[in-house]
Amino acid sequence: MKIYNKLVRDKIPEIIKNQGKMPKLKKLDGKEYFDALNQKLKEELDEYFEDYSIEELTDVMEVIYAIIKYNGLSIDEFEEIRRNKLDERGEFNDRLLLIDVD
Repeated sequence: MKIYNKLVRDKIPEIIKNQGKMPKLKKLDGKEYFDALNQKLKEELDEYFEDYSIEELTDVMEVIYAIIKYNGLSIDEFEEIRRNKLDERGEFNDRLLLIDVD
């Protein structure tokens, strides 16, 4: 038996069963789910930083989408917030590093 104690995507239990194994699951709610999402975000970011894989970055985005939904927003509402911030503060296209300010 291997112990994971981590949030997994919805189809993972089915995949495990198809391998002839039996997953033990617990459905999370409330703060416990939110905490697990944040832990998963850290895990996925760590995996991304290992080799800068775009595939790992998609996992980061999936967790971010789940956090957005947990907070009661739609992806469209989140995108509107993102666009507003983009209009106010810009993007990262100019590749600027702020050294200091006098």
